[in-house]
This record gives sequence, C-alpha cells and structure tokens, in this order.
Amino acid sequence: MITFLIALVALVIGFVLYGTFVEKVFGIDSGRTTPAVSQSDGVDYVPMKPWRIFLIQFLNIAGLGPIFGAIMGIFFGPSAFLWIVFGTIFAGGVHDYLSGMLSIRKNGASLPDIVGSELGGGIRLFMRILSLLLLILLTTTFLSGPATLLQGLCSLPSMQWGTGTIPLVWVLIIFAYYVFATILPVDKLIGRFYPIFGGILLFMGVGIMIVMLGWHAGEMPELTDGLHNRQTNGLPLFPMMFVSIACGAISGFHGTQSPLMARCVTNERQGRWIFYGAMVAEGILALIWAAAAGTFFADPEKGLYGIDGLQQFAAQHPGENIAALVVDHVSRSWLGAVGGILAIIGVIAAPITSGDTALRSARLIVADFLHWDQRQVMRRLAIAFPLFLCVFGMVFVDFNVVWRYFSWTNQTLAVFTLWAGTVFLYRQEHAPLKKESGMSCGYLIALVPALFMTMVSVSYIFIAPEGLQFAAKGLSLYAYLIASAVILLLLCLFFRWTRRQS
Repeated sequence: MITFLIALVALVIGFVLYGTFVEKVFGIDSGRTTPAVSQSDGVDYVPMKPWRIFLIQFLNIAGLGPIFGAIMGIFFGPSAFLWIVFGTIFAGGVHDYLSGMLSIRKNGASLPDIVGSELGGGIRLFMRILSLLLLILLTTTFLSGPATLLQGLCSLPSMQWGTGTIPLVWVLIIFAYYVFATILPVDKLIGRFYPIFGGILLFMGVGIMIVMLGWHAGEMPELTDGLHNRQTNGLPLFPMMFVSIACGAISGFHGTQSPLMARCVTNERQGRWIFYGAMVAEGILALIWAAAAGTFFADPEKGLYGIDGLQQFAAQHPGENIAALVVDHVSRSWLGAVGGILAIIGVIAAPITSGDTALRSARLIVADFLHWDQRQVMRRLAIAFPLFLCVFGMVFVDFNVVWRYFSWTNQTLAVFTLWAGTVFLYRQEHAPLKKESGMSCGYLIALVPALFMTMVSVSYIFIAPEGLQFAAKGLSLYAYLIASAVILLLLCLFFRWTRRQS
C-alpha cells in the first residue's frame, strides 16, 4: 500500500510542479487566436468547453492501454510502478502536451505534419505511413478487446478462426458504430456522450482503488519486494516492460489524438490541464489497474504472492486474452454485480471510443495529405471506407500478435514526436527575436525522454520475439550496444544541427 500511495501522490505533484515547468518552457500565449476559433468549420474545428475537452481527451487516450497495458506490465513486478510514475511525469506528459500545443500553433495540423515541419519532408511521409499503420493496429485491438468483454456479458453468435473464437456479432455492432463516429461532426456524438463515458471510466478506477486500499492493502505489491524481473517467459525487463506499459506512461498514439482536441481548444492556457492533465489522469488509472492485477490473485493462506498468483492464472488460460479476463474477474469480485457491470462498461467504452477517434485521426491525416476539405460527407466516406476495410481484415489476426506490433509502433511514433518537440523548443529558445526569459536548455525536457524512448524502441527490435530474438539467443547485450550506438549517432547529428542553427 505504501508504494501505491507514494506513487499516487508523486503523479499529482508531478502535474502541479513539472507540468507548470513544461508550460513555462513552451511559452504559452493566452492572447493568441486558436484554430478552433479562426478555422471553425462545424465538423472538426469546433470550440468546446475546457472540462468537456479534458474528459474527451482522457477517454480518447485511455482506451485499453492504461488498463490492459498496466495489467501485462505488472507481470514484470513492482518495477512497473516506477515506470508508470516517471514515464507519465517526464515522458508521457511532455509528449502529450507538446503534440497538442504544437498542433494549436500549427493551425490544428495532424501529427505527421507537426513532426514533418520540424524534421523534414522525408520524415513527414514516413510519419504518415507509420501513423496510419499504428491507428489501424490500434483500432483492431480496441475492437477485439471490448467485443470479448461484451461477449462475456451477453453471449451472441461467434465464429471459430484458427485456434481461437471471434465474437463476430459484437465485432460487427462495434464496427457499425465506428462508421458513424468517424463520419459525424465532432460535437454531435463525441462531444455529447464521451464526457459521460470518461466520467464512468474515472468512477470505475476510483471504485477499484477504494476496495483495494480498504480490504486488500496488505496484499498489494511493494517496491520492497524487489525490482527484479518476475516474468517467466525469459524476456528481459528492459525494454519489454517499457513497451508493454505504453498508454499508462508514454504513448505515440496520444500524439495522433491531441490534434483532435487541439482543434477545439479556445485558449492556450487550457493546454496544461487538457493535454498534460489527461496524461496524468491516465497514469493514475494505469497505477490502479497494475496494483489491482498484482493484488487480486494473492492468497495469504497459501503464501501466494499476488504477481505469482497472476502468473498462475495466466498459465491456466493459454491463448486467451488474459488482460480482459483479469478486468472481468476484478470488477465482478470487488464491485459486486451492479458495480462490476458499470466498471466493465467503463472499460468497454474506453477502447471503443479510442478506436473510433483513431479512425477519425486516420481520416484527417489522409485528408491533410490530399488537401481535401472535410465539410462534405461523401469526401469523408471516400477516405474512411478503405480504412474500415483494413481494420475489419485485421480482426482475424491473433489479438496478442496485433497487440505486440501495435505496442512497438506506438512507442516508435512517440520517439519521432519527442524529437520534433526537441527541435521546436531549441528553435524557439534560440529564435533571433525571442525575448530573454531566463530559460536555458529548455529543450532538454523533450530531448532526454526522446533519447530514452529511442533506446527502448531500437533495443526492442533486436530483443522481442517478433523481432530478431536476441534475448532467446543470449545476445541481449549486443542489442543494448546497438541501441546505444544509435543514440550517440542521433546526438551527434542533433548537436551538429544546433551548430548550423547558431
């Protein structure tokens, strides 16, 4: 319990202190006209109230990530708590704030155009491809996950595919909803109902936390239990845990979502609460679910440690979506029938609403590339229909495989966003007409997490089972050396660029 409470307080303090510092480094201008006002079109650029934007942003970025990712991350042990806290404050919060505020400064630009404007045209094209791939993978995972949970609540006809079962009817129902949410103006469906679902998701997290602290405090994982890797599959803690827990610490997907809400913000002063604040709220949710999964399966009478019990539970359900099963068991057991159903609805609503906003982001990325005005419904459909086909086809790929590829693509996208933020902050700090503010080397708030996430993403390629499998071959050290060499190369290129700027 002590570890959990310290982590919880640290996240709140991080928002107040470091979030304010990040805002100061960026240099907000409350008098600047935002795209929501200057480019209002009644479809995607629609002014909204700050509290409504916050709840929508929280729901959009939350999805399954801080829940499923945190559950899979706690398999590695209590060290997951450290990554959630430090990742949220120093990496995820910075990433989300910069992607949102840069979109505001660049007239509501989508993520590929934000990154491309700072890193060049070639990177812009690469980011378009990578972003679309990520959004298709994410929508697929956020379609399969809630369909599985809904099948548990109300069984409908399913379909055998390979070694598993696909809840086909629920997939089709959710898919039909995606079509409407992607095409309709942002204030018609998303603006009206998503704040409600965001509130339900927060309620669910608070309910789980109260039960856990009130009745199971003595069974919660603690840092004093050791930071060693508790995974039984032979994979190293670094970088695997840092990819498993993505949305609860830092997620490139958030960079695709922030521009959606950046087109609705009416004052730059709202940015810290909406972008950095929503990331901290997501970190708290991830912290709750990591602790819950590491606590629920403890059996003090048998001397069974919570994470060991979780490992045992996973071994008893091979080939199944373990995270979804954990959510179902914890919610029903700890919150009772009504509370459990409400909690599961919250967990279902989060990924569904993230899935449709992912498709909406994909539509806008393609529209920006084609320079197609989105006021006409038929143009929206022309772009969205091929995206729908890609997502539906991916449903028939194994969920765990899709999740792993999504996780790596997700973190790689965050790397490019942080590097773009680094370049922007350096240029801003050294602009010829910039007034002296006393801020020096402020770009380090983006550069440091950019270097760390570069290390994570590059080493993952060589270590992961879906990569070059260096860990299975006993060559993990070489993966780390290669990743370190990449970091040194990028640092050299960056400082060479800064000298040219000078």
